[in-house]
Amino acid sequence: MCTDKAREFFMEGKLDEAEKLFKAALQEAKEGFGLRDPHAASALNNLAEFYRLRKEYEKAEPLYLEAIEILEQSFGPDDIRVGAAFRNLGQYYYIQRRFDQAQTCFERALKIEGRVMGLGNPDYANTMYLLAKVLSQQGKGKDAEALIRESIRILEEAGLGESPACIQRMKFLSLELVKSKQLAEAENLQRKILHNLELSKGWNSLDTTAAAETLSVTLQNIGNLKESEELLERCLTVRRKILSEDHFEVAGILVHLARLTLLKITSDIKVNNDLSTPHLVKAKQLVNDSIRVSNS
Repeated sequence: MCTDKAREFFMEGKLDEAEKLFKAALQEAKEGFGLRDPHAASALNNLAEFYRLRKEYEKAEPLYLEAIEILEQSFGPDDIRVGAAFRNLGQYYYIQRRFDQAQTCFERALKIEGRVMGLGNPDYANTMYLLAKVLSQQGKGKDAEALIRESIRILEEAGLGESPACIQRMKFLSLELVKSKQLAEAENLQRKILHNLELSKGWNSLDTTAAAETLSVTLQNIGNLKESEELLERCLTVRRKILSEDHFEVAGILVHLARLTLLKITSDIKVNNDLSTPHLVKAKQLVNDSIRVSNS
């Protein structure tokens, strides 16, 4: 009861009340079941997660570690509950940018989940995604790319290829591909993301315009300026409609359009210097508009 009420208080933003109840739940578990009982481990983990979300990191870590110790003693080192606890601890280390420790935790969780749940389980794929993010931060791009591809494959085979979780992972993979200069594959993946969002949310959605904006930047980088401009113009229209004329995201699109117009100037100069003048005028206007929006 204390835990449920604590979560309710947390969702309502009543953090002091939530903390008191999470602590009370821990005390009740220790008194009712024993200091080394799994109920105590669950309460320890709940309190640790509360402190992690509240960014009181120094309080969270010892609670995570104590919970893991109790679970390993109670169920053995390969129990799924131990795996879940390691995944929580890995997320804590990731936020702290302690990537080596996060990697160790996620690898331990992945090994347990693979053995218990099976290699095709979406939860297993989720931990794989978390590990891929760590490897990316460590500069291990190829390893991260391989893991995220496998994570996406698992979700697609489970019928979750159009789910928000899968689209999120596709976005991550597309960024990795751009970083490694695999622009053609990044373009194809970004088109797939945009298509899925068009079908699920339509164009009157900020998520769809964000995907279109990402694709437009990639198209600029490979020289497809015409389609890039068409996408940005459409994004601009939608964002003005959903947000407002003076919103900073509108200013962001104007900056992208100004950059694209300057790229067109560079292209036109190679053909005919006179063709660049109208683009230069447009670029100046776009920059001025973006500054006006940013200052309003």
